[in-house]
Amino acid sequence: MKTIILSAGRGSRLQGLTAERPKCLLDISGRSLLEWQVRALEAAGVAEIVVVTGFGASHVEDALQAMERGGVAPGTRIRTLHNPFFALADNLGSCWAARGEMTGAFAILNGDTLIEPKLAEAVFAGEPAFPITVTIDRKNGYDPDDMKVSLDGNRLLAIGKALAPEIVHGESIGFLRFSPEGGRLFASRVEAIMKTEAGLKLWYLSAIDRIAREKGDVGVRSIEGLEWGELDFPEDLDRNRAMAAAWTTRGL
Repeated sequence: MKTIILSAGRGSRLQGLTAERPKCLLDISGRSLLEWQVRALEAAGVAEIVVVTGFGASHVEDALQAMERGGVAPGTRIRTLHNPFFALADNLGSCWAARGEMTGAFAILNGDTLIEPKLAEAVFAGEPAFPITVTIDRKNGYDPDDMKVSLDGNRLLAIGKALAPEIVHGESIGFLRFSPEGGRLFASRVEAIMKTEAGLKLWYLSAIDRIAREKGDVGVRSIEGLEWGELDFPEDLDRNRAMAAAWTTRGL
């Protein structure tokens, strides 16, 4: 299983914390966010990781080389793919840049999603019921920045930040799994959207939303009870660091 990590963004909402280094390299209790991701994916048996770089690409490459020298994830091949359009496009542009990697079965992980190892294991467990699977969590309420989902059982009906509250059943955590068929479908839709005027400004989940609405080939897998966090704002750092510190205490 290959996993593509979308780490091209700068993280401008983190203010001065990402003035020179991308947010995937911010320290989370002794490890960078990227290193936590790499360790979790390796523990789940991921054989290949492709990190899509953009802002601060050389820093990301240096960090990955340091992980290799330090013996992090020795059983996983890790390489980078640069998105030269990172300053012009949203993360749909990173998926477009990585479309050549979307062969066979693979996964996509947002570069700002912190995950515990058991969560990655849950995502890859068993055979998926749908060509595309969106990992979701549920909570009591959702804020405007959450990527919310509407469901019919385990089938995704719609995904987006602006869904009406009465049809919201959870939120995407930014971790998706694709079968070979699902990967071809997604890559084709990404290419089509990038040919439109709006393509540069869209999230890649807008492609998932269109596939779900038109074809119904998207399902969900809940990881309720497992720990994860997003890193979008300065206040997210303390919460994520506390969570990761507890993982370290448990030997993760």
